[in-house]
Amino acid sequence: MQRNGRSRQDQEHGEGGLATDDRPPALRRWGHFTAARPRLMIWAGVLLAVAGLVLAAGAMDRLVLSRFESPGSESVKTRAVLEKEFGEGTPSVLLMVTARQGTVDDAPVAAAARELEEELALRDGVADVASYWSRDGSPTLRGRDGKQALIIAGMGGTVTEARTELATISPEFTRDEELFTVRVGGGDEIFRQVAEQSRQDFLRAEMIVFPLVLLLLFAIYRRFAAAALTLGMGLFSVITTLALMHLVTYVTEVSTFAANLALVMGIGLGVDYSLFVINRFREELRLGRPVPEAVAYTVGSAGRTVTFSGLTVLVSLSCLLLFPFPFLRSFAYAGVGTVLTAVFAALVILPAALARLGHRVARKGPAGNSRTSEGWWHRTALRMMRHPLRYGVPALAVLLALAAPVLGLTFGTPDERVLPEGVSSRVVQQEIRDNFAAEEMDAVQVLRRGQAGTAANSAEIEATALALSRIPEVHQVDALTGSYADGGRIAEPSAAAERFGHEKDTWYSVVATHEGLNHDVDRLLSDIRKTAAGEGEGPDQVRIGGYPAELADFRAQLVDRLPLVLGLVLAVTFLVLFLMTGSLLLPAKATLLNALSLGVMFGALVWIFQEGNLSGLLGFTPTGTIEPSIPILMFCVAFGLSMDYEVLMLSRIKEEYDRTGDTLGAVATGLERSGPLITSAAVIMAASFATYASSGVVFLKMLGLGMVAVILIDATLIRAVLVPVLMRLAGRANWWAPKPLRAVHRRWGLSETEPAATETAEAAGATVR
Repeated sequence: MQRNGRSRQDQEHGEGGLATDDRPPALRRWGHFTAARPRLMIWAGVLLAVAGLVLAAGAMDRLVLSRFESPGSESVKTRAVLEKEFGEGTPSVLLMVTARQGTVDDAPVAAAARELEEELALRDGVADVASYWSRDGSPTLRGRDGKQALIIAGMGGTVTEARTELATISPEFTRDEELFTVRVGGGDEIFRQVAEQSRQDFLRAEMIVFPLVLLLLFAIYRRFAAAALTLGMGLFSVITTLALMHLVTYVTEVSTFAANLALVMGIGLGVDYSLFVINRFREELRLGRPVPEAVAYTVGSAGRTVTFSGLTVLVSLSCLLLFPFPFLRSFAYAGVGTVLTAVFAALVILPAALARLGHRVARKGPAGNSRTSEGWWHRTALRMMRHPLRYGVPALAVLLALAAPVLGLTFGTPDERVLPEGVSSRVVQQEIRDNFAAEEMDAVQVLRRGQAGTAANSAEIEATALALSRIPEVHQVDALTGSYADGGRIAEPSAAAERFGHEKDTWYSVVATHEGLNHDVDRLLSDIRKTAAGEGEGPDQVRIGGYPAELADFRAQLVDRLPLVLGLVLAVTFLVLFLMTGSLLLPAKATLLNALSLGVMFGALVWIFQEGNLSGLLGFTPTGTIEPSIPILMFCVAFGLSMDYEVLMLSRIKEEYDRTGDTLGAVATGLERSGPLITSAAVIMAASFATYASSGVVFLKMLGLGMVAVILIDATLIRAVLVPVLMRLAGRANWWAPKPLRAVHRRWGLSETEPAATETAEAAGATVR
């Protein structure tokens, strides 16, 4: 049958349908352009890859480290006031001195320790130093057995400068001397070693991922040319993403951990999109099209799907920019760069390479109409749709059971247990937990504005210090007037107490017990604030700082922004899917199914990392809580990848529905064409993320295992069972939208299918099944 003088064959590809002005769609015209100039496109890709490699080589040295802090928060402002007015920073590094014989109070040990303190104070990057000996024997700086004591220090400059300097200081001050041993610890040392471990994991992952993915691709294609080409597109995405991240570092901070995401996402998306494009190219060749025409039709159809898919992933990851934390924003830069470079490779370099390789990437066998094949996915989809409740209810029950642990999700703060056992800073911190009554490094800094730190206010200052010391979770309070514990003074003021005095303000160091810091820190900080403020005083007069307050402010602002980010991700992806399908139900179904797969992911995180199941096998120490920023990152990544698979599948279903108007047949045929691809892409993506399951850093281990869980569940129970079941139950409602929205879709829909063809399909759908 002819329409507008053209054959039905030109209409049956959805994307390949005629535009109303008899011109081929824009993407097909682009396909013709690349097929006619393959050398130009390939050389452009090679030059970009070489330039990217040069920039990527220096990227790791430009990436920075971040602390868990919220810019502009009360705790950060308090730290700035303490540094400006009192010259007092937040200690972040410590030296643990352990006497070989006797105690740390013995005169020879004390003298040598003071010399060690002076030596540390003279090092570049060290802003201020104090110790058990220079603070007149403060109990919080001395171990219970008297054999250990601490030297604490604050580092100047940025966190990257501080930890870079620590890379030199740490080995130099790790000593075994005649009188004592010295070990380095503290927050900056812990996370310096975390970053060092993550770099090693990045290099190990590179060595594993590329050969592993190449083997998997060869198993899928049975053609080395196709496998190498697909891996090349992933490698191009990784290299150029790292190059883009290098450029971004000249504008803003980018975290070193973002490189880990760039590696697995670059390989994953580059391979995903290449699989889809090459598979479509093979279909076109089997239909008997010449290579240039096959390239054009491939770009016109698969290219549109890749564009939609990239847009959904980009939206999800871009929402990380809404968080005011350089750490999370860095993952947005890496994710957006990965999407852009993977889509570029799939639409520019890959079509040109296919035009050159031609039948060398084709399946073996005679040409023919690939639409007539009815394989495992086709039969499975029909079986699911014939008995939707028989298969759908058990699948839903399994997913809900796997997701159930998420109900016990508890957010907490990270500590040294993110590192493997035996790492030096973790060993030091564990000894502090075991042998010290409290952690001086984690003192809460209470700033009283408008209360001059002078002798004239000594009575009021002492009253406040006594009140603070009565809080059950407080071990010791240090102030201008001395040290206090359990509602009484335990030490007279000394020269070390002068650091609390200023002509306008004063401050208190409130050292909490281990139990106070490990349980409800927010309640403890609230009690400290209320006690320090007293009755009738405004909240602005008391400000809270210190490491516990910085972590609490970080977590609070993270959670406050979460509803906005989740809402925006859901709304924008819903809009994109509506513009693609013209349906209200299909985006809603996609959102619901993605929520189920994400629930499974978070359930796995809680069951494994919070509750500690499999901790011995996986080699980590559970803390009973989960640090919140990593799950939020995983939500955005996993949601984007789930929508990636949704778009790949829906595009084939909708294309078949537009051609036939038969919903059930479209689902079965669409799954037959996209199911093997989605499964293959999922296996490769899961294998890429799984390389981090053996990481020594719990954060990366969580990312690896959580993403493996969500990808595999999404590509199996979700796509193979629940998608056909729900579409069967919805029937004609799958494609429903109110008349005003149908008009919006006709005007603004992201589709190049001929409107007349779509209308014919909609009319046919009214009478089919």
